[in-house]
Amino acid sequence: MVYLSRIYTRTGDTGETALGDGRRVAKDHPRVVAYGSVDELNACLGLLVEYLRDEQERQLVRSLQNDLFDVGADLCVPEEEHDPGRLRVGAEYVERLEHLIDRLNEPLPPLTSFVLPGGTPAVAWCHLARTVCRRAEREVVALMRTARIGAPLVAYLNRLSDLLFVLARHLQAKDKAPGWLWSPGTHEPTWLPSG
Repeated sequence: MVYLSRIYTRTGDTGETALGDGRRVAKDHPRVVAYGSVDELNACLGLLVEYLRDEQERQLVRSLQNDLFDVGADLCVPEEEHDPGRLRVGAEYVERLEHLIDRLNEPLPPLTSFVLPGGTPAVAWCHLARTVCRRAEREVVALMRTARIGAPLVAYLNRLSDLLFVLARHLQAKDKAPGWLWSPGTHEPTWLPSG
């Protein structure tokens, strides 16, 4: 466990930051940008939790927040040929999300169009988190052009955005909240009644 005696270190005042292995890079380095978006996603989930009343749902989102610290820990240490003992996101992370998606999606009715984000504050936060997750995924893919990144990490972010979409639908259905579907070319979305 690392304990900081003070919050500010002044080491980033020149526009650089340290990676997990101690290397110094610019704060706009693609690796820092990628794990910065993962951190932003985690903050979105922290807000989402505050709108959830069901303890199982709260625990689910907190478990995703914990996973995202693992994702950040993986991203902040460049992968080397031999780096035993480093925390890396593995296939089991992805499999867990797939099981959650299947469980939450099974009782939901099939969609006929895209869903407009919103309905309740929790649903809206799910959708915002989903879009931040997609951005983080794109940034990790961009980083992969110049650095080695484990395939499960990218797959995890891809599945997480899917899970957040399904969770939004689950919450909307559970709360019997009304919503709207995209109606292409009409300028008027289609009403999706509650319940």
